[in-house]
Amino acid sequence: MKREQAGTAPDPVDVRLGGRLAELRIEHGWSLGELAERSGISRSTLSRAERAETSPTASLLNRLCAVYGRTMSQLLSEIEAEPAPLVRAADQPVWEDRASGFVRRSVSPPHRGLRGELVEGRLAVGADISYDRPPVPGLEQHIWVLEGSLTVTAQDAEHRLGEGDCLRLRVWGPTRFRCPGPEDARYALAVVRP
Repeated sequence: MKREQAGTAPDPVDVRLGGRLAELRIEHGWSLGELAERSGISRSTLSRAERAETSPTASLLNRLCAVYGRTMSQLLSEIEAEPAPLVRAADQPVWEDRASGFVRRSVSPPHRGLRGELVEGRLAVGADISYDRPPVPGLEQHIWVLEGSLTVTAQDAEHRLGEGDCLRLRVWGPTRFRCPGPEDARYALAVVRP
């Protein structure tokens, strides 16, 4: 549903994100049609995301990140001010995929000269997010469950993680994150670029 029809103003983060997505497409010299072919996302959806008429989902952003060779944190950091070495809790960017019940806090955003980043993820009970490919092939991830439980599927293997468990992997193909409940899941995700 378009925001104008719903009677709400676009989220400022969605406006900056849409603008950056449009810039990236233009920097690559691609039309909406060419980007649609490369990403598997419809032209209309891409257009609405670039104009901030819709809030992009985690899955959609992941597909675009794969096309542009960026992690999601890199993309989101590009719409924020230059990151400082010390990132105060109040300054950590938060992004929400309202459609899936996923909240992502960039605890340690990407920074020049550093290959790693730290993310706090929160999934509501029943949330189920699938990524059809990693944003960067061979991306290293360490997933540490802080509260609740999480089921992660990667490389055709399903891993059930409880509080305190940590899954370490390199991502080459599709992944899926699910929160089976009975309570929401909160986890730390350390991401290291190859």
